Amino acid sequence: MQNKVYIETYGCQMNVADSEVAAAILTDNGFTICKDITEADIIFLNTCSIRENAEKRIWGRFKSIRYLKKKKPDLLTGLIGCMAQRLKEKILETDQFIDIIAGPDSYRHLPSLIEEASSGHKAVNVILSREETYSDILPLRLDNNSVTAFVSIMRGCNNMCTYCVVPYVRGVERSRNPDSVLGEISDLSEKGYKEVTLLGQNVNSYKWTEGNNIINFAQLLERTALENPSMRFRFSTSHPKDISDDLLRAIARHDNICKHIHLPAQSGSNRILKLMNRGYTREAYMERISAIRSIIPDCSLSSDIITGFCTENDEDHQDTLALMEWAEFDFSYMFRYSERPGTKAIRKLKDDITEDIKTKRLNEIINLQNKLSVKSKRKDIGRVFEVLSEGFSKRSEDFLFGRTSQNKVVIFPKGNLKKGDFVKIRVKNCTSATLIGEII
Repeated sequence: MQNKVYIETYGCQMNVADSEVAAAILTDNGFTICKDITEADIIFLNTCSIRENAEKRIWGRFKSIRYLKKKKPDLLTGLIGCMAQRLKEKILETDQFIDIIAGPDSYRHLPSLIEEASSGHKAVNVILSREETYSDILPLRLDNNSVTAFVSIMRGCNNMCTYCVVPYVRGVERSRNPDSVLGEISDLSEKGYKEVTLLGQNVNSYKWTEGNNIINFAQLLERTALENPSMRFRFSTSHPKDISDDLLRAIARHDNICKHIHLPAQSGSNRILKLMNRGYTREAYMERISAIRSIIPDCSLSSDIITGFCTENDEDHQDTLALMEWAEFDFSYMFRYSERPGTKAIRKLKDDITEDIKTKRLNEIINLQNKLSVKSKRKDIGRVFEVLSEGFSKRSEDFLFGRTSQNKVVIFPKGNLKKGDFVKIRVKNCTSATLIGEII
């Protein structure tokens, strides 16, 4: 019986959380998770379909996996996650060496799929569920971090942005029982974890109904903070159309809810936002930013920006740059638009912006964000922050790194500290990417 499983994860935080759910299901069924791919009897790639580049990386990884299978003919290989959901037919037709394909809602079936593949048959399950949240599964943490962890509070998405493939590969929105969320966090606390990030495609849409009782995201977040005062909490991702003042006030009330909000703008142009079906205007987005600044004055802000969306002109692009300057994002994730098969944009809109123009506009956005990021970090020089030590600096084991509540990375001398300690740090200097501090 093949029982050593290697799981390789690509893409977002939610994929990391999914890999940990899959690992827990497999270990509960007698499999062993291994860290060395060459020792594995079964290899799973947990994949992302959000952007074209993410899928290109997976196709490239297939080549090396194929080589391993030639050396070890009994090796089973599987593709799980969003890319498996979206490209099941293509993968079955063109990559004969893939034995197992499982979508995001099929992880409970991995043991039976492995058994089927072991008998020489292709094993496929990509059925999307309207109920599956894996709420009864205690994830197996794979990164040996022991300080920070991800906890999924919901799955799926109902927003139907025209460019986005997520609703098609992860299904409809469904929220997880709050007691199971709090139980998972309690388990992490007992194991010594110090920080949890609550995950959902749109956490603001979280809603659990039991009888006449309704728990929304602001209430869930507040409960996590109150019941676990020695831990701190982050969340991702917020949708601008749904972020409420109740949520902002909950963040402001509790020191252990981190003062950072990721609020994807995607574009600063009302015309493009409408084409994207984002559900808000530029003015509404700015009003939400103003509310954050008013209710949580020390809150940092990050964003997602897509450039080169269908029909985008220079005026639209300038609107985006102007919004970035006005909002003064501390950091952003910035991308060129790429068509995703199955989305409304590919069916109804023409990808008519040349790659040269996309690249030019993306470079302008990146250059502006770099300036904003440096400006943000320079403002922190001389300030004191509580930092959670997450491990050694990449450059030297004489230094540790951690993050402020505002999600900014700080490098500081190790001293007598260890991973998992909270420490007061005064910022002395900065680079374009990190803050540099001293222990006080």
